[in-house]
Amino acid sequence: MLKLKLEKVSFEAAKADIAIIFLIEKDLSQALDPHLLQTHNYEGEGVFWDQKNEALYVGVAKSDVHLFREAAFNAVRALKKCVKSAKIGLYTAKHSVHKHALEETMEAIFTGLQFGMYEFETYKEKKSKVHLQEVIVALGGEQHLKTLQKILDKSKIVVEHVNLARDLVNTPPNVASAPYVAHKAKDLAEKNGLECFIHGEDYLKEKGMNAYLAVNAASANPPQLVHLVYKPKNAKKKIVLVGKGLTYDCGGLSIKTAEFMLTMKADKGGACAVLATINALAHLHAEAEIHAVMGLAENMISGNSYRPDDILISKEGKSIEVRNTDAEGRLVLADCLSFAQDLEPDLIVDFATLTGACVVGLGSYSSGIMGNNEVLKTQFEESALKSGELVAKLPFNRHLRKLLDSKMADIANITPVRYGGAVTAGLFLNEFIREAYKDKWLHIDIAGPAYIEKEWDVNVAGASGAGVRMCVQFVLDILA
Repeated sequence: MLKLKLEKVSFEAAKADIAIIFLIEKDLSQALDPHLLQTHNYEGEGVFWDQKNEALYVGVAKSDVHLFREAAFNAVRALKKCVKSAKIGLYTAKHSVHKHALEETMEAIFTGLQFGMYEFETYKEKKSKVHLQEVIVALGGEQHLKTLQKILDKSKIVVEHVNLARDLVNTPPNVASAPYVAHKAKDLAEKNGLECFIHGEDYLKEKGMNAYLAVNAASANPPQLVHLVYKPKNAKKKIVLVGKGLTYDCGGLSIKTAEFMLTMKADKGGACAVLATINALAHLHAEAEIHAVMGLAENMISGNSYRPDDILISKEGKSIEVRNTDAEGRLVLADCLSFAQDLEPDLIVDFATLTGACVVGLGSYSSGIMGNNEVLKTQFEESALKSGELVAKLPFNRHLRKLLDSKMADIANITPVRYGGAVTAGLFLNEFIREAYKDKWLHIDIAGPAYIEKEWDVNVAGASGAGVRMCVQFVLDILA
């Protein structure tokens, strides 16, 4: 793990193997030796290593918080196999809308530096050799020490738990079965003082969670409903986080093609996100009672598979006509959301890699926010964007809802048309939200950013831990 150390010394006085210097808006005058950069035709874009002056220059297109985060990530990616220590100064984004621009900018930089160290090499025989151990942040005095130390401490917790989610999502399906993930959740709960309840098939049958059970019917592994609880004294709110946890999804009898089956180990991304989030909030001593509900299952094929044409009776009592077994996550979530409402919370937020349609609509890098409460959706959007995760609000539409009508049951699990799939999935879930909770529920579709097979922003190829940063920030913001 990278050690970030705040020192009261000036940037010049700080001792390290190399200096990290951001060149903002191609202004080479910020360099130690501008003439050298010009000689090498470096124009302030990308990374430039100045060995003569022991400096690494990283271009920042404009003075923006999110670009500083990405620049810090790129700096560490360039340095970590080459030097043991680096130093960096203070930066303040000019384009920040936050009144505490320095704090916001430095939190982004702290986050980027730490994310730059992440690698998932558990299953590689030869591991990468990493030399970078420490980055010194030169403060130039005591003025900002206490404030930035607090921000750094928060950043370390958030990054640690994003990486926890990444590791779990990256773990292959032949290892990360539902019992495996449940066991990981239990270990974390014991370590961090959380309550943990793990419910198996008998419990699901007893509670009438037949939609959930149907999805897992063909799996050789049992389903696991994990319920984690963080309960501090004097909690201001009760918040339930629900995560879709398909440890693998081949599509069932409505089988996916080989192309779309690949990376489906990431279909547990929602469950991993809520697991990481509740543990992060516990470390941050959030003043809310937090529950995390993980619906762990596996959508496979056997003689026991559930079928298109099946009609399932959900925990809420609504009947569901199965028209496509690859629309399985919403079936698991329907029963898990019913379970969540029984806890009588002030707020419910579910996270799921739910639809390819969300990726088509928003692109790979953004998550979709849905729900009935526009104020709540906007609050979540603001917190998510502040955290550095990209999101966009998607509107419910009564005309799209009609497409879920079934002649055989109360509702169908898909519509007969291709269009609006992300929203119709959200509208399907909305049918299982009771009137008392309609304005207290948000659905976050993280299908796009949860797993991308190339490096982007502050993420290496693979799992990004989507949902963790945004949810932690949202909870902290509504409690502030």
